Amino acid sequence: MSLAQTFNARGPRIDGMQYDNWSEKIFQQMRAGGVDAVHVTIAYHENFREMVANIEAWNQRFQRYGHLILHGKWASDIALARQTGRTAIFFGFQNPSPIEDDIGLVEVVHSLGARFMQLTYNNQSLLATGCYEQNDPGLTRMGKQVIREMNRVGLVVDMSHSAERSTLEAIELSQRPIAITHANPGFWHAALRNKSDVVLKALGESGGMFGFSLYPHHLKDKSDCTVQSFCEMIARCADLMGVEHLGIGSDLCQDQPNSVVDWMRVGRWTLEVDYGEGSKAQPGFPDQPQWFRDNRDFHNIESGLRAVGFSAADTAAIMGGNWLRFFEESFTPAQQQVQAVAQPSAPSCGIAV
Repeated sequence: MSLAQTFNARGPRIDGMQYDNWSEKIFQQMRAGGVDAVHVTIAYHENFREMVANIEAWNQRFQRYGHLILHGKWASDIALARQTGRTAIFFGFQNPSPIEDDIGLVEVVHSLGARFMQLTYNNQSLLATGCYEQNDPGLTRMGKQVIREMNRVGLVVDMSHSAERSTLEAIELSQRPIAITHANPGFWHAALRNKSDVVLKALGESGGMFGFSLYPHHLKDKSDCTVQSFCEMIARCADLMGVEHLGIGSDLCQDQPNSVVDWMRVGRWTLEVDYGEGSKAQPGFPDQPQWFRDNRDFHNIESGLRAVGFSAADTAAIMGGNWLRFFEESFTPAQQQVQAVAQPSAPSCGIAV
């Protein structure tokens, strides 16, 4: 029996990206919304040691709120979460800064529970080019080596904030399907972070996953976006790249203070203020659409998908079934071919060595 078959009539409900100001209230809302798993950001610009401190904070949450959440490391943990009435939390980075300039840390962060890593967050990194740079020379030499190592250990390549050439090269080079966990198509809304038809087609053809964002700067009509418009956009993407490659990556930033935007957008790379999304006149977090305020509102997306013509099976796939399959295929280390090595003969004197 497949992992998907362990769920009841309602398939898994999985969010491919959140960065909330974590609290018991939010974890309770996840349970009220029937959210089985969430990929959460545990690093934006943090170095390795700072990222470890964030894991320490999450370990404390798992202890304190263990009746609501658990640390997800494998796809099977989502079934465990459903069976025990909890939400599985999967770690990811929005920048490769936690591995610093050391490719050996790729395996280390995976062993600590990281399952996604963006190759860049808006700017040029040691690995690739961000979507805010004017020029995109593509993957760097280190980036190509890191992708190979990510493929080996089971750390998903995420190109949500990456520029076009870098994204296409990552899709082509990666031996395992990559993800764009939180973005929208550029044909629906022109934003630096949203992706072209070329990227969407290449992602679908390679078996990758695309998570649709509910962050207002990525939405047509921003905070006034309607659920019908959002779901019609998903339907167009299904025609373009196949429904089996689609999921939700809400990019929900619930209850975060506006000061957090400075860390997300600016980090340590500049002394100026850059709020992103094409304007310095947009400080703070925008208001969420009324139909998606927090984790209790996933049912509105589900109803919206059915209203624009998706079948029950395809709706369930978009709401989490596709992510479940992708997690199952992506998180475990790649099979290694073991070559037999001839061993020297044991010494004839009978002495054990």
